[in-house]
Amino acid sequence: MTIIYLIRKEFLQIGRNAFLPKVFVVLPVVMLLVVPYAANQEVKNLKFCVVDNDRSQLSRRLIGRIDASSYFDLASVQRDYRSALECVDNGTADVILEVPERFASDFVREGTAKVNVHANAVNGVKGALGQAYMANIISDFASPPSSGRGMGAALVGVGGVEVRPRFLFNGRMDYRVFMVPGIIAMLLTLLIGFLPALNIVGEKEKGSIEQINVTPVSRRDFVLSKLVPYWVVGLFMLFWSMLWAYVFYGMEPTGSVGLTVLSSLLFFSIMSSLGLVVSNYSSTMRQAALLMFFFLVIFVLMSGLLTPIAGMPRWAQALTYVNPLRYYIECLRALYLKGATFADLGPQLGVMAVCSAASWAASVYGYRKTGA
Repeated sequence: MTIIYLIRKEFLQIGRNAFLPKVFVVLPVVMLLVVPYAANQEVKNLKFCVVDNDRSQLSRRLIGRIDASSYFDLASVQRDYRSALECVDNGTADVILEVPERFASDFVREGTAKVNVHANAVNGVKGALGQAYMANIISDFASPPSSGRGMGAALVGVGGVEVRPRFLFNGRMDYRVFMVPGIIAMLLTLLIGFLPALNIVGEKEKGSIEQINVTPVSRRDFVLSKLVPYWVVGLFMLFWSMLWAYVFYGMEPTGSVGLTVLSSLLFFSIMSSLGLVVSNYSSTMRQAALLMFFFLVIFVLMSGLLTPIAGMPRWAQALTYVNPLRYYIECLRALYLKGATFADLGPQLGVMAVCSAASWAASVYGYRKTGA
């Protein structure tokens, strides 16, 4: 029964903190409202500059087609390439479309014509996507009317083969739908990892932990009493975040809510235990905060949240296999978008269970109880 009183003490301490309950309520709302838009890696509204050396009706139609897309906005029309390059240099244009002389006549007479696309590649991803988008629009413009149906067409003809694309799990191809489960995972990582780490160190600095050390409370009960309140807080924030994900984006898990809770509890156990391990070897809150910040930055960057794991170097991909956040994000995305079952998530849940047991054992045996 001692552990019940210890857990109650932790809840009372959280309640007495005027700041933390507000963070638990406000932070998920702010992050879900702002971050999916700020972390959106879709490239739209690129500024393009035109050098129209042909000045024909066909070249004007091509420029209008590009300007009408959601990917490009016409910044200016310049008389020569040097003037257009100055627009790129001063940041008013991202892409230059150069239409050569005799563009219309070559296209009508031979069926083919050349245009030059120059993309600012200071940001390599932005430059590559901008060039690819414009090349796609130009190719669509040059296609015969029977197959020219625009970007993302429902029916595309290629070499006599009829292709009918079907986009699974995210039919609108909305990047926010992909990001929201990852944002929820990152939010829970920050709080469930940081707060337990600062808890014990705070008691060390105040000297109150010595009162626990001279009692017959076991290390296991002491560590469990420190973790359980944050698991409860984590579940509250999980459901609170899921509510606002539905309000803001109409998203709800297509898979089992029970599996969502199970994977979340395993992840909470890992992160909170890691926080206690850090606090066991830290003397001050500053040390604990810096150590947790180091681990959390590595976890977030190597989780697949912002960049695909497949695009990382081989050595970096190998390191992601020991990153618990990777498996939790995979679980949430699969549950939200694919309706995954327990069998589908078996590998991820198995790895998280092993990590949870290891981190729990490390937090218990790493705590030095003296004075008893």
